[in-house]
Amino acid sequence: MEPDAKAEYAATIDINLDELKEPVLALPNDPDASATLSEVQNTKIDEVFIGSCMTNIGHFRAAGKLLKGASTPIPTRLWVSPPTKMDESQLIDEGYYSIFGTAGARTEMPGCSLCMGNQARVAPGCTVVSTSTRNFPNRLGQGSNVYLASAELAAIAAIEGRLPTVEEYQKYMAEVDATASDTYRYLNFDELPEFVESADTVEISSEMKEAAQRLGAS
Repeated sequence: MEPDAKAEYAATIDINLDELKEPVLALPNDPDASATLSEVQNTKIDEVFIGSCMTNIGHFRAAGKLLKGASTPIPTRLWVSPPTKMDESQLIDEGYYSIFGTAGARTEMPGCSLCMGNQARVAPGCTVVSTSTRNFPNRLGQGSNVYLASAELAAIAAIEGRLPTVEEYQKYMAEVDATASDTYRYLNFDELPEFVESADTVEISSEMKEAAQRLGAS
């Protein structure tokens, strides 16, 4: 994807990532309000949601590897919901759902889940770390206070029952980084035989074919 040669923008924002030395979280309950981890460390966390369209399969592998080394049961209520059924299937095959189950996580149907608050809800008034895109008031649960963070930080918060210190976070992440090439392997759906076979049997109406042809010709 590339911009048009003469594209105009309302503003240009340059962010030097070399200056970020620790994670940044969105604060309750406004995705535009943010703070560094050190500013909110040790905040007690009641529930954690790892899921929504902001995640990919690598995030769940990372969470699984972190949870595998945790003492059980973990002190938080953990929700896990991959974005697609294909991610779910692959994670099951790789043994990660077993890890989630051992940790006491509640695995939800792939999709939006708690992000929309229309499949499940967190407990009223609880404090949450979520990987979802929004944390508007009452979205995940009535009166809940929701921090938005990465899946890795969310998993660590689930294990600790609080937002970790920067030092604790870095210690946990050293374990994940050691196997990063395995953890963050991309899932190519066209390489999964069962889904390729299913796609081959999908019937497409003549109207849809004509619409696709018109789109391709435009």
